[in-house]
Amino acid sequence: MRGRHSETVLVHKRTSSKEHLNGYDYDYDYDYDYDREGLLGHSQSGHISNPSWQRPLPHILVATISSFLFGYHLGVVNDTLESISVELGFSGSTLAEGLVVSTCLAGALLGSLFSGWISDGLGRRRAFQLCALPMIIGASMSATTNSLEGMLLGRFFVGTGMGLGPPVAALYVSEVSPAHVRGTYGSFTQIATCLGLMTALLIGIPAKNDTSWWRVCFWVSTIPAALLALLMEFSTESPHWLYKRGRIAQTEEELDRLFGAAHVKSAMAELSKSDNRADEVAAVKFLELLHGRHFKVVFIGSALFAFQQLSGINAVFFFSSTVFKSAGVPSDSGNICIGVVNLSGSIVAMILMDRLGRKLLLVGSFLGMVVAMGLQVIAASDIMSASTNLYLSVGGMLLFVLTFSLGAGPVPGLLLSEILPSRIRAKAMAVCMSVHWVINFFVGLLFLNLLEMLGPQILYTIFGTFCLMATVFVKKNVIETKGKSLQEIEMALVPVD
Repeated sequence: MRGRHSETVLVHKRTSSKEHLNGYDYDYDYDYDYDREGLLGHSQSGHISNPSWQRPLPHILVATISSFLFGYHLGVVNDTLESISVELGFSGSTLAEGLVVSTCLAGALLGSLFSGWISDGLGRRRAFQLCALPMIIGASMSATTNSLEGMLLGRFFVGTGMGLGPPVAALYVSEVSPAHVRGTYGSFTQIATCLGLMTALLIGIPAKNDTSWWRVCFWVSTIPAALLALLMEFSTESPHWLYKRGRIAQTEEELDRLFGAAHVKSAMAELSKSDNRADEVAAVKFLELLHGRHFKVVFIGSALFAFQQLSGINAVFFFSSTVFKSAGVPSDSGNICIGVVNLSGSIVAMILMDRLGRKLLLVGSFLGMVVAMGLQVIAASDIMSASTNLYLSVGGMLLFVLTFSLGAGPVPGLLLSEILPSRIRAKAMAVCMSVHWVINFFVGLLFLNLLEMLGPQILYTIFGTFCLMATVFVKKNVIETKGKSLQEIEMALVPVD
């Protein structure tokens, strides 16, 4: 009875989704009860409840160490950049300071480009361990160097690990989570990033008085990197990856470990759906991602990451100390406020992700960022008094970080891991993340120069315009994935050849 019911619903869903796809209308809603709770959850009429959220939690927490490291290395040069430049002899050089930030991002681009092939070839666990290695080597090089060249080389090594970690983390979390909590667990990566940023800011505070403290800041980052490599040895492998490799017995073992024996059979049935759609295991060519039936989802993912970076968020993170100082606010206080606001918004997003859905959070987030940038533009003008402009500037920056953390921060990575088909998921994620890193690199490199050339009013207007464009794009192109299994989303989005 259960099998016939699921088959009927799948036929209905197949027809409905194809009709929408032919018209490029992705904003649909299904009327079905089957597996409403996702990969393993049964409807209320079934005999098996949702799997425990507790079983996969330890594995997900280990995976988010990579996101913690990502956030830490984004913020580690925030308070320490001045003392680094003095001790290494490039004080006063805006270009050299920008390179210390952006060289790390160039390495991240390289790591991101190969992340899909590494995670598909070696598995998710080994990919995590591999990303920890250059982070340990690079941080050690940066901590011991006495030259700008040594610092840049160390930052480049760290960047390769940063580029490899986030896409693998997004894949892993989505593939080991039950769908009824997949949004919640997907938000853990953003929360870990926020914690990493805050940790870097707090550890960097003594750098104001101790010109060599920045070396300690780099050494500290080797501890979580080593923990990631060690603890991954005891974590589960992704059942999706094992199934795609044809290792059926191991797939069942890991499903049992993650969700319990009662859910193994239904989970295997879900995994087989994409296989039944002729998405056989085969080498995915790069050009296959850029045209044909997969192009639309890859384009949506790339565009979301592009808008995320063009909003100007990492300019805020990288140079918040400089911006707060120009506004007359002590950099320590400003940076701590940014960290707290970012973390608070990410926690709220975690709570709302599986309740309001991904699309609504994205739209609200980008609209809020438009408003925040509007406040920044007003603050940069002479319309208000100096004290009012100060409040608007600081308030606008904090509002921008808050609204970003509610949607534009956590949603794109989670959404991509959901909408990308199983066969191309890892490699397509690598392509989309590469777009992220290219734009991130240029924003980090050029932000201070653009601020000097254009002034804050024009620059913040440009950022606000991109946020508005992102709102329109999300409304038109992004689907809601809340409560649906990865296989259901795949079968709905990707037409058969």
